[in-house]
Amino acid sequence: MRGGVQDEAAPHMPHDTPLITTVVAGLVVAFVLGAVAHRLRLSPLVGYLVAGVLIGPATPGYVADLGLANQLAEIGVILLMFGVGLHFSLRDLMSVKNIAVPGALVQIAFATLLGAGLGWSLGWPPATGFVFGLALSVASTVVLLRALQERHLLETERGHIAVGWLIVEDLAMVLTLVLLPVVAETLNAPDAATVGLATLLAPLGITLAKVAAFVALMLIVGRRVIPWALHRIAGTGSRELFTLAVLAVALGIAYGSAELFGVSFALGAFFAGMVLAESELSHRAAEDSLPLRDAFAVLFFVSVGMLFDPAVLVERPFDVLATVLIVVVGKSAAAYAIVRAFGYGHFQALTISASLAQIGEFSFILATLGIGLGLLSTEAQDLILAGAILSITLNPLLFAALDRAGARAPQPIAPPDPTAAILEQSYATGHSVIVGYGVVGRTLAGQLRAEERPFLVIDDREEETARLREGGVEALAGNAADAAVLEAANVAYADRLFVAIPNVFEAGQVIAKARKVNPGLRISARAENDTEAEHLRAQGADEVVIGRREIALGMLGGAFGDDARETTATP
Repeated sequence: MRGGVQDEAAPHMPHDTPLITTVVAGLVVAFVLGAVAHRLRLSPLVGYLVAGVLIGPATPGYVADLGLANQLAEIGVILLMFGVGLHFSLRDLMSVKNIAVPGALVQIAFATLLGAGLGWSLGWPPATGFVFGLALSVASTVVLLRALQERHLLETERGHIAVGWLIVEDLAMVLTLVLLPVVAETLNAPDAATVGLATLLAPLGITLAKVAAFVALMLIVGRRVIPWALHRIAGTGSRELFTLAVLAVALGIAYGSAELFGVSFALGAFFAGMVLAESELSHRAAEDSLPLRDAFAVLFFVSVGMLFDPAVLVERPFDVLATVLIVVVGKSAAAYAIVRAFGYGHFQALTISASLAQIGEFSFILATLGIGLGLLSTEAQDLILAGAILSITLNPLLFAALDRAGARAPQPIAPPDPTAAILEQSYATGHSVIVGYGVVGRTLAGQLRAEERPFLVIDDREEETARLREGGVEALAGNAADAAVLEAANVAYADRLFVAIPNVFEAGQVIAKARKVNPGLRISARAENDTEAEHLRAQGADEVVIGRREIALGMLGGAFGDDARETTATP
């Protein structure tokens, strides 16, 4: 508006908004199909990938902006790798290094050879077959961890082996992402036919030197500066600033590592997370960044689905079948043989084999990089995506078959693991169950211990529950919203349930499921405001303590005596 006259050049609302449209379409369709997949007891990743197919160029109807989707996917890769680094546990890896390191490397080599063999039979160049095989060799972190968590296997010996195996695979793929561009540049050179080993080793050496410089900088400077800076930001008391600081660390280091050292976004983000994991604030950093990491991870999987042409399922069914067999049968057979060769039992080998019988996020990252470097064809990419979708879909069925086999003929393997108490069904009765072992949970546990009342702790942090068990406290590692975890905690025969987690939606799920199992259970929960308290009461909580109100009443009680708590009106 200028001088009372509206400026016609300034429109009321922009109509050409490809970024907003792409994000909205991706998230909405992914939500619908992810919920459908979950309802069908499939991994939500299947729904996200199919959502990408529906809004991609290979299917009729709306087509999202593929260029923008790919840029959003890059942010998703950074945040995914940041999360991998944030949960990286060198201790877990070292505890099973004798089998995880050689096992993972041999399995990667075997699966790569199978993939390269399929590529050779299809007439692909050797480099294409090699990248194709590598993409089929690495399992999905998301799918594997979720499958183990659902069956309470993370804190067992076989869970440790599977996770350690996965860590080695991830590290191998991180190194591959660093070295592959150098190899591609050499192979794509005009005189590639005359390239000798010495010519290839020179750029590889330079790249490795840059990586070593970056790693040294992160380990020497980053591990001191980053935690120090985050502690200072946390001291401001601003949650927004702290969340922003965590994202700035993840994205800033990833971008800076690519610009200054020539390494991939993935490697920079991985080391940012790994350095931050050593800080006492790592749990809060993971919690605060989780919503954004989840959102961009979904957009990453949607963007991958947009690249998939479902026509390959009809036009090349035998090639798709061969790809799936390499992932589900070839990799699993190699893992089974390796685990058995190291002296472990039949059932343990089957568990690890089933855990690895799928491919996911690293396969997509590698395929995208291969396409960009000219090392992978779109035909090979379609087979990788088809193999991922089908193997992720089949994985729950493999575990279901494994569960049935285990129920018929359980076979204990190796000496009992002292941390395997997580698998034991609790037979306590009349006990209290504490969900969440943060400040509130620890305070509750301390009081119950002082009163010599029996209690059990449920927490989703394996290291915390392992420490509790070492101290003689019965504890389960898992999500209490899972009915199987509540069953293992013997909630049906418990006397009290204390839901001490701050996430009101998850707390509501816990309360509703516990109430269904034990209608007479006395349930206490925490909330931040009246709206949350009403939601928890509606789910079945008997008592809801509103944190800020109790703080105020406590302060009044300290200032004017305990009578103040009784006479003060509660708004």
